[in-house]
Amino acid sequence: MRKVILITGGSEGLGMAIARELSPKHKVVILSYKKGDVMRVAKKLGCAYEVCDVSDSLQVEIAVRSVMKKYGRIDCLINNAGIWIKGELTQNKPEEIKRIFEVNALGPALMSRAVIPHMKRRKSGFIINIVSQDGLHPKEKKSVYVASKFALAGLTKSLQLDLPRYGIRVTGIYPGRMKTNLFKNAGYRDENMNHALDPREVAKTVAFIIESSAAFLEIDIKHPNGR
Repeated sequence: MRKVILITGGSEGLGMAIARELSPKHKVVILSYKKGDVMRVAKKLGCAYEVCDVSDSLQVEIAVRSVMKKYGRIDCLINNAGIWIKGELTQNKPEEIKRIFEVNALGPALMSRAVIPHMKRRKSGFIINIVSQDGLHPKEKKSVYVASKFALAGLTKSLQLDLPRYGIRVTGIYPGRMKTNLFKNAGYRDENMNHALDPREVAKTVAFIIESSAAFLEIDIKHPNGR
């Protein structure tokens, strides 16, 4: 069945890889606050797009309403948008700390809050949260990023308890380091990528679980030679 699938952070990295994997079979809508990038990628992949900063509740509501008006339903939400930071807590600026939590934790909560009522009415839906290995294990000199991902893991596990009664499935995916621009976008160019995952492989896993009938899943993906 052709599904309507929203992907946040869909203009690059894993989000773009997922969109590329899913677009041939489904109606994919990618979201990003970068208008030029999201338009370009949507045209390249043959999917739809919405310009949206996931940390802005009004923009989230407008984007979701637009998708509902165009397609009449939302079958799957993939909360993929994320940004990165490292360093000890005192080395991170207050505005940086705030932004990390806004995108990595608040964004998925706002997006999920916006789509859940529509899924409840249809008694069907699927929310996939791209968390991280850092949402499972504390890491040295990454306290802010780890905390934001622990928050997302907590949201995921709580929704797994709240939503199945409404016919809504929830999956948390916990990939290791991937070959994307996550570190470069944050201004770090010296990160070791020798054992990083290919985002195309993670995208194939996402495509597989969308077709799965399990009530909920936890997917832990690590490079065989990495952490």
